[in-house]
Amino acid sequence: MKIFKTEPNFKLMNKRYIAFALSALVIIAGGLTYKSRGFNLGIDFAGGTMIEVSFIEPTNINTLRQDLAGVGLGQSIIQRVGEKGTKFFIKTLNVTALEADDQYLEEHEKVAEVIRESFLTETEKSLKQSGKLDLNNSSQQAIQDFLGANGIPSEDASQSAEKISLYKKDKPDGLINDMSELQGLDLKNRVTRLLNEKAYLGSFTFLSVEIVGPQVGHDLQRKATLATVWALLGMLIYIGFRFRLIYGLAAVITLIHDVLVSLSFILFFNIEVSLPVVAALLTIVGYSLNDTIVIFDRVRDNVKSSMRREGAEVVLDRSINQTFSRTIVTSGTTLITVVCLFFLGGEVIHTFSFTLMVGIVIGTYSSIFQSCAWLKIWERFFLRKKK
Repeated sequence: MKIFKTEPNFKLMNKRYIAFALSALVIIAGGLTYKSRGFNLGIDFAGGTMIEVSFIEPTNINTLRQDLAGVGLGQSIIQRVGEKGTKFFIKTLNVTALEADDQYLEEHEKVAEVIRESFLTETEKSLKQSGKLDLNNSSQQAIQDFLGANGIPSEDASQSAEKISLYKKDKPDGLINDMSELQGLDLKNRVTRLLNEKAYLGSFTFLSVEIVGPQVGHDLQRKATLATVWALLGMLIYIGFRFRLIYGLAAVITLIHDVLVSLSFILFFNIEVSLPVVAALLTIVGYSLNDTIVIFDRVRDNVKSSMRREGAEVVLDRSINQTFSRTIVTSGTTLITVVCLFFLGGEVIHTFSFTLMVGIVIGTYSSIFQSCAWLKIWERFFLRKKK
């Protein structure tokens, strides 16, 4: 597919130093930003606790932050999920010495327990202190133990607890909104009576609690860095074998450029660095390389032809122009998809889609203005004549 009626004749190689200067400016600015505040590391790398919480009634981030500030966790990262305002992700990056009711809880369990306590209303605190069970915030084992402690036979207690837990899991919000819902679970009458008398329905529930220790976070940082380095090395070997080593070096420098510029934009916008962001960066590396190889393949064909005597600048400009339509169409359609993913995919994947958006633009720019520009600098090597 072509977007030009005739082959374009853009003079791109004489703009290479402007492109080098622009890229250098962005990377230097990114380096200064990193020095001043560093990356916004998520719990995947910094360690911490991430909780997905669902509320019966809509609430807002400011209210949640005020509740968390009361227990020393006001700096937690809070993300709303969806438009209803009933689901949120809460991320605490630092596990500190917090007081919890159970002294045997692990540190991360203390964080979850303290956050749970901070969200309780005064009525719920009173009901909890009176010994009543919060069905929305009790595990299957806790429900079973409660039923057993109140005279329900162990088999009935186990089956009832399982039915209640499965019912909550099947609901998108994980909440029982009214005690009448228990009637449809085929529970024993005495179990239903007991729960109506000695249990209540909390206003929220924790859908998930994920913990990453500091040591695991550092290990993931190291592995993410190694994955990127090995990917670049593997591409250098492949392109060196498929073309020539000089092409491989130009491609790897271009890919390093793409990663550094993408990281700079992540720093500029203070995007949280998590495993999905690393996955997006590796995707960018592969995507940018694909376009670069297409251009290099055309360069190689043109070098073998009579164009060789016309000089490197003409060969490179002609090769880029010959693949220009393909580059724009491929990058443009991919970018449209990622933009839709960014705006319509929800807040959970914003960091992933944002990184991809930046990477696609940067990868297209670098394939046109960077990869062949390095070959122009090494003109005497990639156009050297056989003796």
